[in-house]
Amino acid sequence: MHTMRKTLLFLLLLSLHGVVSATTSTTHEFTLDNGLKLLVREDHRAPVVVSQVWYKVGSSYEPDGITGISHMLEHMMFKGTPTLGPGEFSRLIAAQGGEENAFTSRDYTAYFQKLEKERLEISFRLEADRMRHLSLNSEDFTKEAQVVAEERRLRTEDDPESQTSEQFSAISFVTSPYHHPIIGWMHDIKALQVQDLRAWYERWYAPNNAVLVVVGDVDPQHVLKLAKTYFGPLQPSPVQAVKYTPEIPQKGGRRVVVKAPAKLPYLIMGYKTPSLVTAEQDWEPYALEVLEGILDGGDSARLSHDLVRGSEVAASANAGYSLVSRLEDQFVLSGNPAPGHDVAELEQALRGQVKRLREDLVSRDELDRVIAQVIAAEVYQRDSMFYQGMRMGILETVGLGWGALDDYVQRVKSVTPEQIRAVAQKYLSDDNLTVAILDPLPLAEGQAVPTGAGPQGALVH
Repeated sequence: MHTMRKTLLFLLLLSLHGVVSATTSTTHEFTLDNGLKLLVREDHRAPVVVSQVWYKVGSSYEPDGITGISHMLEHMMFKGTPTLGPGEFSRLIAAQGGEENAFTSRDYTAYFQKLEKERLEISFRLEADRMRHLSLNSEDFTKEAQVVAEERRLRTEDDPESQTSEQFSAISFVTSPYHHPIIGWMHDIKALQVQDLRAWYERWYAPNNAVLVVVGDVDPQHVLKLAKTYFGPLQPSPVQAVKYTPEIPQKGGRRVVVKAPAKLPYLIMGYKTPSLVTAEQDWEPYALEVLEGILDGGDSARLSHDLVRGSEVAASANAGYSLVSRLEDQFVLSGNPAPGHDVAELEQALRGQVKRLREDLVSRDELDRVIAQVIAAEVYQRDSMFYQGMRMGILETVGLGWGALDDYVQRVKSVTPEQIRAVAQKYLSDDNLTVAILDPLPLAEGQAVPTGAGPQGALVH
């Protein structure tokens, strides 16, 4: 997520009936006796509340052989408990006029509801019930495994750009668990057993591995009371840190070609880069964030101005970078060549943009444009209760802490042209580059090709 902020936060810790509490002006942090962390952010502009439960588990936690199990379990979380039948969770939320859904990412799995503020209790009651009492039976699992396999066919195997994106990640990351697709490999999906899900559920779905985030027109002490009533009795699990092999240093360029029926070629170029979690120099992720804005921060950014409208070599051209990945990630360039141009020309054009960043300083005008966009986006996104909760949940689950970007705007404003050039020279090098190309095969008569999804950051239920 790109427009987030970081703070060095002074926490006031005090004891409160077995609960540890820390409070800022509008955000309140509590930890229950069973290890559940509760974050409450007051936002009294409308009589609504957003409730989110975040589990510190996603596809990057999965070993070989059971890839996709986090996403599969997310599906099964709607199949009921001893007190609720399949689908009853969703029906009860809808009956209260609420909205609900869930998503799985590489680093976390989250479940959320948006309700009228007086109906928060039903959200807590239902989420606490399925946190420790989920029904996992073979019949429901068999049906849902077929649903997930079909989802993979539609989202990936029948989508040439998604196929390319999956192959791109698979060769970009050799030892890192980011090698695996979030949805899992098809042979693993088909081989999963219900006992695998039970073990995964019992290991990770526990109060001491969860963060409960509430944003809205609420009283923090009332929310704490509800949390203690419904989540407090749940027993913790012995959650142990996952051992994983960090990505081995890349010693040269990598390249993969995917041949599949498609209308247009597609290109992805990725350079290994640090996140806030992994960076040795804390300013580098902010410089990379600004660099992304220079390339792809609206119609006046370089990719759109130079490649789409200028030389017209690209039908589309995009840049992507995340500050908040749990592990080492990538700075990604992608796009489709315009009619009359081929993917080789697009690659050379993108390489030209990288060369320019490595050699020349960014102008003050460009920096000011990116900073103005950051501030505008921050103001806009603060209007969203859901976004406020998302930001806190992501930061907590990747290990940064919910206030870790509270000085984001100031840090972005402090980035210099010299720092942008420095990170381009350090990370955007050919030896650190992975390239994936979709080489289109002819479409069968009447064959429709789905719109390419590109690299997926999360799978929504």
